Amino acid sequence: MKLLAVFGTRPEAVKLAPVLSTLKAQAAIESLVCVTGQHRALLDQMLDFFSIAPDFDLDLMAAGQGLNPLAARLIERLDPILGEARPDRVIVQGDTSSALAAALAAFHRGIPVAHVEAGLRTYRADQPFPEEFNRRAIGLIADLHFAPTRAARDNLLAERLRGEVFVTGNSGIDALDMVLGRLETDRELRARVDAALPAFPAGAKQILVTAHRRESFGAPFGAICGALARLAERADVEILFPLHPNPALSAPAEAALGNLARVHLLPPLDLPSFVALMRRADLILTDSGGVQEEAVTLGKPVLVMREATERPEGVEAGAALRVGTDPARILHAAEMLLAAPASNQRSQLYGDGRAAGRIVAGLLGRPVDEFARDWPRIEGMRQIG
Repeated sequence: MKLLAVFGTRPEAVKLAPVLSTLKAQAAIESLVCVTGQHRALLDQMLDFFSIAPDFDLDLMAAGQGLNPLAARLIERLDPILGEARPDRVIVQGDTSSALAAALAAFHRGIPVAHVEAGLRTYRADQPFPEEFNRRAIGLIADLHFAPTRAARDNLLAERLRGEVFVTGNSGIDALDMVLGRLETDRELRARVDAALPAFPAGAKQILVTAHRRESFGAPFGAICGALARLAERADVEILFPLHPNPALSAPAEAALGNLARVHLLPPLDLPSFVALMRRADLILTDSGGVQEEAVTLGKPVLVMREATERPEGVEAGAALRVGTDPARILHAAEMLLAAPASNQRSQLYGDGRAAGRIVAGLLGRPVDEFARDWPRIEGMRQIG
């Protein structure tokens, strides 16, 4: 069997890396990799860290590219690769433009599609945009759906899509464990990461922030920056904010926060450095789906700065709190959580580190020992909400 994995962004690379590694051990499988280069610099870091050597590299990154030109170029460039590689199946992950274009190009050629991290839904086309549409459209094309949780599986079954659905846990948790293992065993890597990250006095509350969603551009992102500025007035906090390279976000962040003493605007971080920051953070504020999962897994309190999330499990369990972009609500929730005792207790709400094995078993038509995990509710977070 010949498989072709197509991806173009950092999150896709991270979550497919454990799957690609597991596929390498399968003698009956020829697995090829095509990267679109949708996010070039961030993607290259992941390829290097996970030792992924692409068989095809489209290098489609262009400054200021719109969604329609990107989609057109993706399909145009992917089609001849599908003709050359002639895979038995295409694998896509998540909800990016690269994933949708690869699924659609494969569909047009009659090539089956497997969707990793299938079934996530907000059922709001603009939240997140365009990802909610992308993943729902991929669901119509795919015939193998690897759902990370039972809630995601239930969404797929309710939509009466064709093919098989497997609950696997999220392969991003497999990748998180891989990074944590490297940080523990690779002294040189750990020393490089420690040297690159800011050092703070003992007792300082470290707050990690990420924000990059398109629906946050403009006024919502300005509101987030306003909340951070007020939070930085506290003498006991240090706010670490790795900036997304998109100037629609980095420029207003610099303008609003660049001169504040306790706000540290950082360049985009490589994966081990970001994981190290998550592990030492006292509080995480994010609009990222993947960071929601990782924060909950690491036992970190997390505020979800979005109006809707496709990962409701953390909120429903009380391990995360959705606060939107209202500055007053962000500030209130952050201060309450900073005053609460830290637990740092790992959870398996989103995965147990064995998702890649389940996904590969499903790809090969073998029995899948599905992931099923409930998590007790954490009433403290609910009371803050």
